This record gives sequence, C-alpha cells and structure tokens, in this order.
Amino acid sequence: MSAPDAEAVRVRAWAGRLGLPGLVDVHTHFMPRNVLDKVWAYFDSAGPLTGRPWPITYREEEQRRVELLREFGVRAFTSMLYPHKPGMAGWLNDWAADFAARVPDCLHTATFFPEPGAADDVRRALDRGARVFKAHVQVGAYDPNDPLLDAVWGTLEEAGTPVVIHCGSGPAPGPYTGPGPIGRLLARHPRLRLIIAHMGMPEYGDFLDLAERYEHVHLDTTMAFTDFSEGLAPFPATAAELKRLDGLRERILLGTDFPNIPYPYGHQLDALERLGLGDDWLRAVCHDNGARLFGLPPG
Repeated sequence: MSAPDAEAVRVRAWAGRLGLPGLVDVHTHFMPRNVLDKVWAYFDSAGPLTGRPWPITYREEEQRRVELLREFGVRAFTSMLYPHKPGMAGWLNDWAADFAARVPDCLHTATFFPEPGAADDVRRALDRGARVFKAHVQVGAYDPNDPLLDAVWGTLEEAGTPVVIHCGSGPAPGPYTGPGPIGRLLARHPRLRLIIAHMGMPEYGDFLDLAERYEHVHLDTTMAFTDFSEGLAPFPATAAELKRLDGLRERILLGTDFPNIPYPYGHQLDALERLGLGDDWLRAVCHDNGARLFGLPPG
C-alpha cells in the first residue's frame, strides 16, 4: 500500500471512530498552476525563514490532489488563492469559479485586493456563487483598513460570507500583520464573519481575545499545534488557554494548508486530539462547525 493510500485509511478510520461522516477542511489550496508553482518555490526556499526545511508532502497534479482529499474523507474543502498585487484578483476569481464548477465538493472560493474596483470584484464573485473569500494580509502587504477595501468589508459583512484571513505574524511578520489592524477592522465592522487563519499564529492569545469579543469571528486550526509549528511558534497550552479553546468550540474550524504541508495530512488531526479537549470538541471542530457554517447537508 502506498503512503497516501495508507494515510487515507488512517484518516478515514480516525473520523469514523468519532462517528463523523467525514471532515470539513476550510483551508486548502487550489490555484492556477503558474501561481502554485511560485508558492511551492517560496516554500522550497523557506529554510532561512523558518530555520528548517519545508517539503511539500502533496506535490501532485491538481486532479490527484482532489482525489486525495476525497480519499481522506473530506466532504468539503476550499481553493484558497490570493493576489499579491493589483490586477490579479479578477482573473484568480475567474479561475476559482471554473474550478468550483468542475469540483462540486469545493466551496466556491474568491479573493480581493485593495485596488480600484475591488468592491466590484467581490460583488461579481458573490453573484457567481462564491461562498468563502481568502485575504492574505502578509503576502499582500496591505492594511485591511485601506479605504479601498471599505466597500468590500461592508458588502461581505452584509452578505454574511466568511473570509479566511491570514493576519497573524507567522511564519514572518509583515507591515500590517498582528491583532491591531484586525481589531480596528472589527471595531468598524463587528458583524464580519472572519476566520482567523492558523489560529492567529503566533499571536494566539490576542486573536482568541477577538473571537471572544466578536461573536462572528472564527479561527481555523491550519498547522497550529503540529510538531512543525510547535517548533516555531508554540501554542501556550496552559490550563487557562486550553479552557478558552474549549469555550470557543463552536467557532474553531479544521484547516490544514493541504497540499503545502511538511507532514502527512493526519498529523493535523493527531495534533488536535492530543490537546485533550475530548471527542465532542473534535467532532465540532473537524466537521460540525464547518458543516453548519456552510449549510452542508447531513452526511
């Protein structure tokens, strides 16, 4: 049995033990091949940034990556993609709309950038059926409070559409990363349905504060608590912080960063289980919260 096949058996058995119909993974990456190649090149050269190699475990062709998620029992996943300069968001959204049409278990994902016409890009994506957006404050190096995004946030707040936002300062800080800019954004748009990627790594406590303050803020588990990330930015797993994770059990969502992870897919699940928060917490995080947020039918 190949390593991916063995991993699929293990992951499905893990979900089956919890009585889950599968997993809902809100942070997976599918994007045009020329863009993905540049992302993979970034991780290939990430050693000096992280102090350790970052091999891509699932460096496969697109269709094989889709098949792998299905073999892992993932019921729904995303095509997280993001621009790093003006003029990219529109054609990335065109690609993502086509991908979602071809891959019905993908939650139609879209993106935006602070530029003239950003609000039009978002409205067009919503009209085409976008169900989740990705914003990458670190890679885009922009302030989420840029006036060019005012209408974007207003539209998404009114629509109630989730936005997965990479705004923590890991793996390397940017000029607008950290809880400060997001706190100011939420003060202006308190009903925004933000999903803080990577649990806000490494500013975990500050982003937990925001989730406790704003009822629509969620966090995704992407790479958090894994051996790799614990070596870079460990979560402060005190009794008090674990109690906060438990208290937010309905607003924490499974994310993995597949395929760009330096370990097998199931390690993220193992890392969540060893927090010791119990099977009910795992069921909520790995399936039920995402299924409810995106209105999935019963498994």
